[in-house]
Amino acid sequence: RAIGYVPKALIRTYGCQQNVSDGEKIKGMLALMGYEITENTEEADFILFNTCAVREHAEDRIFGNVGALKALKKRHPSLIIALCGCMMEQEHVAERIKNSFPFVNLLFGTHSLHRLPLLLCKVLEDEKRVFERGIDDNIIPEGLPVKRDGKYKAFVPIMYGCDNFCSYCIVPHVRGRERSRKPEDIINEVNTLIKSGCKEITLLGQNVNSYGKNLDEKINFAQLLQQINDLEGDFRIRFMTSHPKDATEELIDTIAKGEKICNHLHLPFQSGNDRILEKMNRHYDREKYLKIISYAKEKIPNISLTSDVIVGFPGETYEEFCDTLSLVKEVKFMALFTFIYSKRKGTLAEKMEDLIPYGEKSKWFTQLLEVQKEISSEICASMIGKVMSVLVEEKSNKENILNARTQGNIVVELKGDESYIGKFVNAKITGSKNWILTGEIV
Repeated sequence: RAIGYVPKALIRTYGCQQNVSDGEKIKGMLALMGYEITENTEEADFILFNTCAVREHAEDRIFGNVGALKALKKRHPSLIIALCGCMMEQEHVAERIKNSFPFVNLLFGTHSLHRLPLLLCKVLEDEKRVFERGIDDNIIPEGLPVKRDGKYKAFVPIMYGCDNFCSYCIVPHVRGRERSRKPEDIINEVNTLIKSGCKEITLLGQNVNSYGKNLDEKINFAQLLQQINDLEGDFRIRFMTSHPKDATEELIDTIAKGEKICNHLHLPFQSGNDRILEKMNRHYDREKYLKIISYAKEKIPNISLTSDVIVGFPGETYEEFCDTLSLVKEVKFMALFTFIYSKRKGTLAEKMEDLIPYGEKSKWFTQLLEVQKEISSEICASMIGKVMSVLVEEKSNKENILNARTQGNIVVELKGDESYIGKFVNAKITGSKNWILTGEIV
């Protein structure tokens, strides 16, 4: 390349908020190495896919997208193609990439994220393929550069990995065991964000409720949440994901009294049937789940509840699925993230007998969506006429419309100019459609 040429990098991130956070660190490291971020594949010198392994569909999509780069590599032989993230920590995936996609130059797993500059330099200097997986020394690298996707909202990981080993989940196998960041490192990062004008901070972990268990300092998640709430500044706090087995009354009490903590709890229940919950290795039953929900509603009357549900787990009957439907109707969630069970290689559930055809599971899935749509519409309609504080996030693709978000994580469409973006405003709710509200600034 000519002297003064600025190389360009294209990053594609798939999956959860943790992956998005990892993607922002990747962009930060590349920017420090002199790369400019681009969205144009034709002008990219470096293309990286940051992958997700939670569902089969996500994996298939990655293989398809990587395969599509073969022609681009032929046109631009100097192009470096890299893959990282959860998928790459699976042996069968890494072998398939190595054998079937010879044009991929670099592959590394979740534990090697901080080593990207070194690994990329190896590829450039040696002109050989570099594959690195499974390095887990339990060190949490601090101080990595971050190029955030937005100015007013930020993700802050507080821990990595998971110790729960739910029978359907690949995450502990690809992210490793739980490792909590030191509270002072988290506080420093949050403080820096607040001073830079960030208005909404989301604390991340596979199970934030088990934060602090491996630290020498005696601290739990509720206490960390309180410390962040006590920081000076005009901001609000979210967190995800909470595991019901570790959700405590102390956590609910902290949310209730924390003026900066959003009145929103995402608490995945996955199934409303005790036998299925036991097969899932979830370590709670329906009664325990409903007990913590009841306590949350009592202490935080305006709380917004969301959850995750798996439909068609191996061995689940329609009658057991109906227990899930009845729990949804009883709790009245604002929204659900719903999935038809997806077999994951290397998990306990992979070997379980699964006799229900996919078409039948799809019918159950549709039934669940219809029930939840009715509940969401009912909740949103009940908000018409209320005035609430919302964060204006961005300009909508509709003319003269802004997208804002309530504490309960509900989108509100408002009329207004771009000067409101990044600010908290009071909005009077004037209408609703399914799970989107319309309102006006007051």
